[in-house]
Amino acid sequence: MPDTALARAFSTRLRRWFRRHGRDLPWRRTRDPYRILVSELMLQQTQVARVVPRYEAWLERWPTARALADAPVADVIAAWNGLGYNRRAVNLHAAARILADEGIPTDLEGLRRLPGVGPYTAAAVACFALGQDVIPVDVNVRRVLDRAAAVAAVTPEPGQAYDLTQALFDLGATVCLARVPRCGACPLAAEGCPSRGRTYAPTRAQGRFEGSNRQRRGALLRAAAAGPVQLDDGNRAVAVALERDGLVAVVDDTATLPGR
Repeated sequence: MPDTALARAFSTRLRRWFRRHGRDLPWRRTRDPYRILVSELMLQQTQVARVVPRYEAWLERWPTARALADAPVADVIAAWNGLGYNRRAVNLHAAARILADEGIPTDLEGLRRLPGVGPYTAAAVACFALGQDVIPVDVNVRRVLDRAAAVAAVTPEPGQAYDLTQALFDLGATVCLARVPRCGACPLAAEGCPSRGRTYAPTRAQGRFEGSNRQRRGALLRAAAAGPVQLDDGNRAVAVALERDGLVAVVDDTATLPGR
């Protein structure tokens, strides 16, 4: 069977499986570019279960790019608290100003010029919001494609990129797991997946959070959201690093959220 036929069978089977087993996620109920961008930035290195309630609360407070653009950046940083990688909040606020004033870019190059938007996020917005036939490849998508030796399937037929990508997301998140795939539940088993039945060694674990710089940054940022923080030799370097990222303002020996 030619590779194109294999890719077509791969795509058809995946999309059929997705229609039956796909997750009901709030960002799948919209094609609004701003809302898609919010979801994609929140989902960077953050689990779906943690993002869903925060995404819904965010859009209740700031339902449009204009609403977010007009909000004080301090409020945006405070609202992001708990999602981690807080620089994403500053980037999202800056991107919202561009969207509100200029509209959404319609090409990948223009999307990548938005603050905080790299190749994957640009492709995701292009696919999910603009309906373009591009596959955003994250870690789950790459794992499925690599294991199934189906790289040809990343070039979708016209109009199929959205469903195919969402199917790949869900298959990687719920079936084709990193260490012990659930091959018996996989819709690609009938296509002769060459990795069927294999298990995998654990990947390198992230460093401990307790006592880490990430923990210190988060603690100082939470304190600054509640009010001015007095700096000393124990927290000054953390505050300076946060200031470089636009997350706090340091004046004399005090750190506050920007604009407060």
